Amino acid sequence: MFERKGEESVLRVGLEENWLGDLYHKTLVVGWPTFIAVSVGLYVLANILFALLYMLQPAGVETARPGHFLDYFFFSVQTLATVGYGKLTPISLYSNSIMTLESLSGILFNALVTGLGFARFSRPRARVLFSKVAVISRQDGKIILSVRLANKRRSTMLSADVEATFVHLVRSSEGKAIRRYDNLKLTRQHTPVFSLTFIAEHVLDETSPLYGATKASLVEGEAEVIITVTGLDNTTSQSVHASAAYGAENIIWNRRFVDVVGYTDDGYRVIDYRRFHETEMGEQPPPEVIAEKTIALA
Repeated sequence: MFERKGEESVLRVGLEENWLGDLYHKTLVVGWPTFIAVSVGLYVLANILFALLYMLQPAGVETARPGHFLDYFFFSVQTLATVGYGKLTPISLYSNSIMTLESLSGILFNALVTGLGFARFSRPRARVLFSKVAVISRQDGKIILSVRLANKRRSTMLSADVEATFVHLVRSSEGKAIRRYDNLKLTRQHTPVFSLTFIAEHVLDETSPLYGATKASLVEGEAEVIITVTGLDNTTSQSVHASAAYGAENIIWNRRFVDVVGYTDDGYRVIDYRRFHETEMGEQPPPEVIAEKTIALA
């Protein structure tokens, strides 16, 4: 199982990516360490470039020692940050022109990095915890596929919708492999308030795309079950979403989730997240039921 973080875990071959044409999106999806490293690198590179420009006229900056790169570098830092300690001063037309260009560049750079940083920080994100595995077990006479979800935030998610999709390979009449997406009907797809846990359940009956499936057939068909959650964050009043995908190796047969909800002696509801991913043996259906349903729990 992998949780989707905005980009699919797929290698794209032959697709030309235009970084400059989609630079804003790229800066929003890269990790914070990369974003900070690139910002610092551009800042240092800009100061080095302007320091070299100042050194082209050594006498253009008063009190700067000719040939001492660090004097010009730190003068560039003071100019770019509009600090101006008064020790180093441009005194020629050339150095004042470079200083003007650098001041303008500093304003634009600071505005750009500040805007991008705020946009990254303020992006709405759903903090949804997905179970590490999906389970298939017999419950109340039915064979059910289940995935457990939980809201990791203390605030609630309003009007949350959960959808399940079965992705697998099928063969056309010409023998060509086609990747097919089938919606899985859940017993409950909507909750007005998602604050604690939620069990997404799909019944493997005659109308299910998984009807007659076995563990071997799921592996052969490179199948996976995708769970998506969308809702409204109660704090920011913004739409948020999250998703997770379960391959055939992460679909466990004849298992069910252990109960994680209980109550204290004082009557408070308790959720034990330490056991959130744990499963236990489910009820094994008799052989005649398996033959009737053409589903083998293995």
